[in-house]
Amino acid sequence: MKASIHCLLLFISMILLPVTEGRTADTTAPVPDMVTMVDLGAHSCIPCKMMAPILEELEQQYKGKAAIIFIDVWQNKDEGKRFKVSLIPTQIFFDRNGKEVYRHTGFLEKQAIIDRLEGMLEKK
Repeated sequence: MKASIHCLLLFISMILLPVTEGRTADTTAPVPDMVTMVDLGAHSCIPCKMMAPILEELEQQYKGKAAIIFIDVWQNKDEGKRFKVSLIPTQIFFDRNGKEVYRHTGFLEKQAIIDRLEGMLEKK
């Protein structure tokens, strides 16, 4: 019982405490004339936290070729509405023209992101 209450309090504190660490985009998404992946989540969301190091690595790997953007929809509620997000994390892939070409909800593995980006970059 004590452990359950402790876990519940920890969970509540994760939700209620403001989180400012990590990366958050300026919400200019999709990036004009560039293949863009937008990950919509929250800094306190467990699957989102699991994806954070993957996104940071891919952001460096694709610098100048594709934009990788994270938007915290708990801090930027209007962005969640703009992208019609109902569950987090949600990843949306946009082509160079800004057209949405793929949407995924939930944790997305690194290789799946790479495969999607590479396929989009090959199309000109």
